[in-house]
Amino acid sequence: MNKEIERRRTFAIISHPDAGKTTLTEKLLLFGGQIQVAGAVKSNKIKKSATSDWMEIEKQRGISVTTSVMEFDYHDYKVNILDTPGHQDFAEDTFRTLTAVDSVIIVVDSAKGVEAQTRKLMSVCRMRNTPVIVFVNKMDREGRDPFDLLDELEEELQIGVRPLSWPINQGVRFKGVYNIYEQNLNLFTPDKQHVTEKVNVDITGQELDEQVGEQDAAKLREDLELVDGVYPEFNVDDYLDAKIAPVFFGSALNNFGVQELLDCFVEIAPSPRPVMAVEREVCPDEPKFTGFVFKITANIDPNHRSCTAFCKVCSGKFVRNAPYLHVRNGKQVRFSSPTQFMAQRKETIDEAWPGDIVGLPDNGIFKIGDTLTEGEQLHFRGMPSFSPEMFKYIENADPMKTKQLEKGINQLMDEGVAQLFVNQYNGRKLIGTVGQLQFEVIQYRLENEYGAKCRWEPVSLYKACWIETDNEQELENFKKRKYQYMAKDRDGRDVFLADSGYVLSMAQQDFEHIKFHETSEF
Repeated sequence: MNKEIERRRTFAIISHPDAGKTTLTEKLLLFGGQIQVAGAVKSNKIKKSATSDWMEIEKQRGISVTTSVMEFDYHDYKVNILDTPGHQDFAEDTFRTLTAVDSVIIVVDSAKGVEAQTRKLMSVCRMRNTPVIVFVNKMDREGRDPFDLLDELEEELQIGVRPLSWPINQGVRFKGVYNIYEQNLNLFTPDKQHVTEKVNVDITGQELDEQVGEQDAAKLREDLELVDGVYPEFNVDDYLDAKIAPVFFGSALNNFGVQELLDCFVEIAPSPRPVMAVEREVCPDEPKFTGFVFKITANIDPNHRSCTAFCKVCSGKFVRNAPYLHVRNGKQVRFSSPTQFMAQRKETIDEAWPGDIVGLPDNGIFKIGDTLTEGEQLHFRGMPSFSPEMFKYIENADPMKTKQLEKGINQLMDEGVAQLFVNQYNGRKLIGTVGQLQFEVIQYRLENEYGAKCRWEPVSLYKACWIETDNEQELENFKKRKYQYMAKDRDGRDVFLADSGYVLSMAQQDFEHIKFHETSEF
């Protein structure tokens, strides 16, 4: 069992939109032998689109809307890779994914440096002590000075950095990368499908001048001397303790520097680590199976209207058809067709080990954060759900398709795309999201996946707050006074819809015994 755990590497790729996450994922799959030709994110008629962007809306817009899970074997390792959406409107999906991985690769655009969304995601990694590797992408375009970038990474991400490869020039004059970790030279030839050659050179000798020219050779020697002087020796333990982030340079689009990143990554990245549950710490090498659901996706296969729950195996061995306890509703469940993923393609598996992500067919029994065990009462926590910031009433635009609309809304809400409230005053359905883009995605998916049409009606609200109190009398008074602004969420809990910050602070002053929560986890 320990051998299986040791060879697992489960990680997420995160960054600001457009830094090149999905392109990098494609190239990693190319090395893993999972695909023969790498697809492109900006698709046109000729090119194949990216493997991890399989939803129709993702292909059209060239952005990732949902996290996709892919796995492949590389040398002796089993790599599980999660490509996350960069767009902040889907940050909730990315935050949940970070609870299920052991390490992270952050992609940074060499011209733009660290951007807002990267900062936010890094704060989650810091909170969870997740080890991080940085890949500085797009070196074949004009960008910023590598030393300036390293300074910015240290400052913005609040973590020490150590370059393990170093670029020779950039933009049109980009000659390649010197691999500090393996001490060899990789020369750059722009090619999106094939891999570049490696040359072993003595850095002090004449040979380097012949390969890259005297001027660049002198600059490289000077830079490397500076790197060794300024940055500490690379120490794997510091990386695993999340104190230092190794940095690689390259171009994901041209397949350059990606293999060096992957080779180093599988060597130094952590195998599955212990996971903290509410009751105790769960170690991966425990004999009994435990796992939790961190994501639910509807309609992965458009021919079958079904949902799939993604379960991260935390300990023990998952076996097909074995009975497991679904902790929240206390029932035994069996799975006859658990699957493993390559984005949308999937295959049935008989067993899975800690670190693996298993797809379980879900007929409505799962919620995000559910735990499966062999009988022990365990609860894994830390699945964030955000307080919605934008609200709209959802109305049926086609009375003939009422059932389809109901089903579509329920399945999309199970995915955690948005939150649904029912106004107690007029019985209308209200959808709350973190960003505007989510409304468009919901409308698009309802029409294309469920054949239902909806239209939105704007409503101006400030926040939705879940309320709780021990004082029944005060709760009754509050509900009477705020009758028009009371709603119920999907679990039947009371929610107060405040239409301004002033109204909310007045309500908190007037009703001292009522607690107002901004997220549904309390």
